[in-house]
Amino acid sequence: MKILVVGSGGREHAICWKLKQEKDVEKIYCAPGNAGIADSAECVDIKDSDIEKLAVFAEENGIDLTVVGPEVPLVMGIVDEFAKRGLRVFGPNKECATFEGSKAFSKEFMIRNNIPTAKYKEYTDLDEAIAEIDSFGYPVVIKADGLAAGKGVVIPENREDAIKTLKEMMSDKKFGSAGDKVVVEEFLTGIETSILAFVDNNTIVPMESAKDHKKVNNGEKGLNTGGMGTFSPSELWTEELAEEIRVNVLERTLQGFKNDGLDYRGILFVGIMITEDGAKVLEYNVRFGDPETQSVLFRLKTDLSEIMNAVIDNRLSEVEIEYTDEQAICVILTSGGYPEDYEKGKEITGLDSLDDDIVVFHSGTKMSDGKLVTNGGRVIGITSKANTVSEAADKVYENIKRINFEGMHYRTDIGM
Repeated sequence: MKILVVGSGGREHAICWKLKQEKDVEKIYCAPGNAGIADSAECVDIKDSDIEKLAVFAEENGIDLTVVGPEVPLVMGIVDEFAKRGLRVFGPNKECATFEGSKAFSKEFMIRNNIPTAKYKEYTDLDEAIAEIDSFGYPVVIKADGLAAGKGVVIPENREDAIKTLKEMMSDKKFGSAGDKVVVEEFLTGIETSILAFVDNNTIVPMESAKDHKKVNNGEKGLNTGGMGTFSPSELWTEELAEEIRVNVLERTLQGFKNDGLDYRGILFVGIMITEDGAKVLEYNVRFGDPETQSVLFRLKTDLSEIMNAVIDNRLSEVEIEYTDEQAICVILTSGGYPEDYEKGKEITGLDSLDDDIVVFHSGTKMSDGKLVTNGGRVIGITSKANTVSEAADKVYENIKRINFEGMHYRTDIGM
């Protein structure tokens, strides 16, 4: 089987790493890939948003399965284009990708299908949003409706900051057209977690749980990021919680897809807040989470390609999905200044001195003049597994001491 993976981050590196180990996989391409992915796949110089070129490449190279990593090509309709050409592709179609492309769309779906979530209202008029902002209480959650690279959610603590945020999104266009509409929500108090699930028309199967740390600094302090590290399983996960989420969230979501005539096949990521009133959904995403994928796929024993092909054929229920009992952790090393301004092109050293049971997933790297250098805000994820999360964390942090690049930043409390 020849496989094309679309994307260039740590999530795509984890997907390629997993696929490379599988018996039925003959060749992996990744477009555009990165310096680390080049160890697992042949990188192809095509942007993940260039759907036409990707489709032509798949046709000309006899690709048996295309796996779409990032949300942007999914929202653009890459699955529809590939399917139109008779190409097998894993991911939700353009209509279903709206669950990530529009937060308002997702919230309306949740309310319509009785899926527990925070109270909210959507706004397209700045003056109306400012006039009503106090009614939500503080802190308040303000979300740009469209795609904002994981940075379109702000939680102001007071009226002054809330108004400033609304103006930045709706008037100053900080996130471009993503802020033409905003969703304002009540702030939920609790512990945040997430669940990834494989979905076809008939079945929804949650993967092993993972805990993502979004804040840039220790102790959940500082700005929101795309994710500073994860571990799996989440310490929150109990049989009781899993059953509550299965009944109140996953099954109602699958039924909602059926009610609305949505042909949802692919990955569903559900962000959840565990509150005193139970589990409430924060958001849906339509692809593997990053960096949750790095921890979850690290534990997956079943062939990923087998699961993906079953999803495409609507026979997910026939596949027994197994995970190792070992627990996994991934700590992200970022460029100094991330998630705001940061410099690229800093040489990365020390990766050749790491222990054999450490896996490095590259998020933002490239080769320059024969040297590995930084090429993004999140640079690499240092990953390992052990009998306990704390044991895995000890291994990861001991190895991080051997790595260096100018401005390197990471949290020291992931999984601790």
